[in-house]
Amino acid sequence: MDAAKLDRMFRLDGRVAIITGGSRGIGRSIAESFALVGAKVVVTSRKLDACEQVVKEITEAGGEALAVDTHMGELDQLERLVARTEDRFGAIDIVVNNAANPLALPFGQMTPEAWEKSLAVNLRGPAFLIQYALPALTASEHASVINVASAAAYLFAATQHMYAAAKGGLLAYTRALAAELAGREIRVNAIAPGTIDTDMVRNNPPAMQEVMAKAALMGRAAEADEVAGLALYLASDASSFTSGAVLRVDGGAP
Repeated sequence: MDAAKLDRMFRLDGRVAIITGGSRGIGRSIAESFALVGAKVVVTSRKLDACEQVVKEITEAGGEALAVDTHMGELDQLERLVARTEDRFGAIDIVVNNAANPLALPFGQMTPEAWEKSLAVNLRGPAFLIQYALPALTASEHASVINVASAAAYLFAATQHMYAAAKGGLLAYTRALAAELAGREIRVNAIAPGTIDTDMVRNNPPAMQEVMAKAALMGRAAEADEVAGLALYLASDASSFTSGAVLRVDGGAP
């Protein structure tokens, strides 16, 4: 190991990365981080203006990025996202499935519509995005899929049963696809964040936010940037022998 090799291990020069939910929170931090180490970044979420703001800041900092508005629950929009990415950059090397829908209902009040909405965004969308990007990922020499799940998949997630089930399913997909796509040299890993200081967490009442933060051994919520470093590791050659892993970033949650 030497300084030059170590630096190269964490560079993403010339690689093309799709980051869903990339206009804020964890996704935005990942998009900005990837751009800083040379990736061409596709920032996508439902709100085009929010994506364009992130792209503006990335380009002003010297990076290269594209904004694409995409609803993860609409399969035709996922196909369009892949097509727009390939039209602009000619490749896809990295897919970060970060977008999520935290819809929560007490059990007994669940509706078929709520179930479909939650599972469509949190599980079906990520799975089909990987499938639509599969030809491009197969052609890549550095293919990496990163699924952002949640510690809710492990915890007693009262009222969040739909979200937890979908994120648990995403972890199962991570392991299954790591096995199925290994022959194509596509690595598939997952990150399971705990309490992160994002809009999703801030939408909870203050008392609940405090409970969520103090549940971790470290007794606090994390900043989004504390997840981005792990995403960079999983996207880069630093993790070239890592696949099928589920890495928790939860400050020591139970």
